[in-house]
Amino acid sequence: MMYALTNALVFDGCELLNGYSVLIEDGQVSSVVPNQQVSPQISSIDLNGAVLCPGFVDLQLNGCGGVMLNGEFTAHNLEVMHNSNLRSGTTNFMPTLITTNDEEMEQAVEVSRAHQLSHGTANLGLHLEGPYLSVDKKGIHSEALIRQLNQQRLRFLLDNNDAIKKITLAPEHVKLTTISALKEAGILVSLGHTNASYQQASEAINAGVGFATHLYNAMSPMTGREPGVVGAIYDHNLFAGIIVDGHHVADANVRIAKRLLRHKLCLVTDATAAAGADISSFDFVGRKITVQDGICFGDDGTLGGSALTMIGAVKNCVQSVGLSMRDSLRMASLYPATAISRDDRFGRIKAGYSANLTAFDQDFNVTLTISDGQLTRF
Repeated sequence: MMYALTNALVFDGCELLNGYSVLIEDGQVSSVVPNQQVSPQISSIDLNGAVLCPGFVDLQLNGCGGVMLNGEFTAHNLEVMHNSNLRSGTTNFMPTLITTNDEEMEQAVEVSRAHQLSHGTANLGLHLEGPYLSVDKKGIHSEALIRQLNQQRLRFLLDNNDAIKKITLAPEHVKLTTISALKEAGILVSLGHTNASYQQASEAINAGVGFATHLYNAMSPMTGREPGVVGAIYDHNLFAGIIVDGHHVADANVRIAKRLLRHKLCLVTDATAAAGADISSFDFVGRKITVQDGICFGDDGTLGGSALTMIGAVKNCVQSVGLSMRDSLRMASLYPATAISRDDRFGRIKAGYSANLTAFDQDFNVTLTISDGQLTRF
């Protein structure tokens, strides 16, 4: 059945279009046409002047809606995460597993694979954030669980490349041939929780690293004589995720990153159970995380993920950082889709693209989402 989304300011991934409607049929965008070309015989949904944009794509989501991926590996938890995402405009996400033991990693792979197979395009594949990290830049990750990537575990990663689509690692502790093998297998390798030098990071990028995990956070900074990981990201124009919650990164640093990386800067939430849930604390791989004024932190004050949603990140980019609506929406949809080579299906409202769409009002309240053609109104 075909239907039309009307009375909206349409952002098609490139431009904001006034006076246009979007036609949906069989789970895909059929066309974007001037309002007067919509047949009166077609069923229509009035969006009351909302912004209609591509569904948000979150490449780093530890949890939301009161649950985490770590701790209880069930299809139910992934479904809670997906439904919570829809309320904040996210139609596609990478469930993210924090540093844990091998047994739990294997459980997460199996649960995420089953969820992928039964939920269309919503689950983009598992993101392993660790355990092959730098103890010096561990952040909230458990030092006791951080370890070297041996040949046996590398084989496990490569053999499960249908389910594992991204891995965050510290390149100073991983062989360059390993990075190349992961890339060759179709797994996006991301710099993160790393104390690498500029030279080490550059060599890793040349070997196949294609992304950077939460830019500025848990990585060696750029200084006058040692550019560090941050300098390598800028110098090599690497895709990078950034957490725009007002706590992880200063607004000025977001603007600098956007100016330098342009279409390669992607919004991520790094969200935890606190996102989209009214809770004061939660368990983070055995550590109690307190939630206060939208900040998630451990007993030593270390940030433990965020309570951020993607619509919240877009709002912060526009209202606090001062970026344009166009740029902010692209950072939440088209750019992350491009980073994982899925921009042929996501990130645009265009004929033939998946019907993954989000509508929100002038106060950045999500009023409608469409995920693989399935419409939900709020």
